[in-house]
Amino acid sequence: MTSSLLFNVTTLAYMASMVVFFAFLASKNKAIGLTGSLLAYAGFAIQTLAIALRWKESYDMGYGHAPLSNLYESVVFFSWTIILIYMFIELKYKYRIVGAFVVPFALLGMAWAQLGMHSGIEPLVPALQSNWLLYHVVTCFLGYAAFAVACGISIMYLVKARSEEAGGGAAGGLMGMFPPIRVLDDLNYRAIMIGFPLLTLGIITGAAWANYAWGTYWSWDPKETWSLIVWFVYAAFLHARFTRGWVGKRAAWLSIIGFAATIFCYLGVNLFLSGLHSYGSSKM
Repeated sequence: MTSSLLFNVTTLAYMASMVVFFAFLASKNKAIGLTGSLLAYAGFAIQTLAIALRWKESYDMGYGHAPLSNLYESVVFFSWTIILIYMFIELKYKYRIVGAFVVPFALLGMAWAQLGMHSGIEPLVPALQSNWLLYHVVTCFLGYAAFAVACGISIMYLVKARSEEAGGGAAGGLMGMFPPIRVLDDLNYRAIMIGFPLLTLGIITGAAWANYAWGTYWSWDPKETWSLIVWFVYAAFLHARFTRGWVGKRAAWLSIIGFAATIFCYLGVNLFLSGLHSYGSSKM
């Protein structure tokens, strides 16, 4: 058994979970919704085992580094953190329907990694040979995952708000399965309150890593610049909510914009812009 095989099984589990969640939306059957959640949980467990196995495979090959060092591994880990944050939100707040809008993010990541990326384990480049790699990547991706969940919840908010404005928010219809609109707004805020401190910690550990690798804490590299832009977007979200009472549609759209900026910071900068993180086109 190899990690690649388990990652393929994970992808199939997330695909099945997404399909079942969509069936849950169509049928409003609670047993089907529970099945969707259990499939996501099973995929998460298999993916956890696969990540641990890949780490062991790295040691067996003589490299001995955490599976967080290239684009393939980072996308796989991103998918894992999305499901982790989703599980936390579902188990804490008991809104299973959120999975229909969050699990697809994890599936897209896994499908892209399995179908479109080189999955070989390779030695670390010198800049990555530091324990700061683990601290920085874990905190950043947990923050990114919380923003992904917030984005999914924001999409739910906008769909339900539009339905209610059109007079289609009857309790027995599809929108009746969604949490109340105020709850969706609050869940969006709570998810961002999880992600923002983690992103902040990720930027701090990244600065420490940069000083270790390149001798400077901050160099206005494109990756650093965009991480700061993302930080300011979510700081603006929290500031506007606390001081100006921004809730509802404006908060939902800002959350979606923030996640779009997050994805560009993660993938766009790595793949399309040159700089100290330019090894990210293949190495994260």
